Order: sequence, then structure tokens, then C-alpha cells
Amino acid sequence: MKPDYLLTTEETLSAQGVTRQGLTEQEARARLEKHGPNRLQEAKKITNFQRFLQQLKDPMLLILLAAAAVSAVTNALSGESFTEVFIILIVVLLNAVLGVVQESKAEAAIAAAAGTRTVPQHSFSGCVEHAIAHIEESIQGH
Repeated sequence: MKPDYLLTTEETLSAQGVTRQGLTEQEARARLEKHGPNRLQEAKKITNFQRFLQQLKDPMLLILLAAAAVSAVTNALSGESFTEVFIILIVVLLNAVLGVVQESKAEAAIAAAAGTRTVPQHSFSGCVEHAIAHIEESIQGH
């Protein structure tokens, strides 16, 4: 059996069970019912807490956490205050929280954009013949 890209137009149409005019309304409904809508499977959603933990895996934040730990040990040994430690930890916390907020907004924007890219079904029916003709022209041109 030939790979799909080597099939002629007629072989491709036959393999898909369609004509040059496209699917009938009844066949389109049957295929939709059998195979479901033509959509990518959505990725598993993660919680904000999981996002927060992922933010803490950032190398820069890990370096800051290590600096806070070193500062805490040296301050404890020398009897100094832990002000530097608290400042570093606040910076790490703010950075992680802002990262979570940014990711959440980006995910919401992507979800909103994905919802607006719907194409009316009737727009495909007239395009089938044009697409087949265009493909045949490009194949004959090579």
C-alpha cells in the first residue's frame, strides 16, 4: 500500500469515502457522531498550587533560596537579625506568585482565543472542489 502522500486524488477520495463535492449532510452527521468533533484533546489542567511549586523550580529562585539558607545560618551563628533572610524569602514568594498570575492569565487568553476560532460548517462545502483542484494543479506543476 502506498503512503498517503503518494495517492492520486481519486485514490484519496475513494480511501476517505467521499466525492469531489464533499460529504453529504447525512454522512457528515454520521462521521461526527462516530468520531466526535475535530478537536485536539485538551491537556490536563494543573492547579494554582502546582503552578506555584513549578515556579519554585526556577534556577534563579533556587539560587535565592540557597542564599537565604546561607544567610540564615551565618546570621544565626553570628547572632545577627534575619532581616536579609526575610527580604530574600519575600522576593522569592512575590516572584512565584507573579509567575502563577501571569501563567493563569496567559492560559485564559489562549482558551478565549481557541473558543473564537470556529468556522461555520457551510463554509467547507464549497471549498472541497477548489482544494482538490488546487492540489491537482500543484502536483501537475511538479
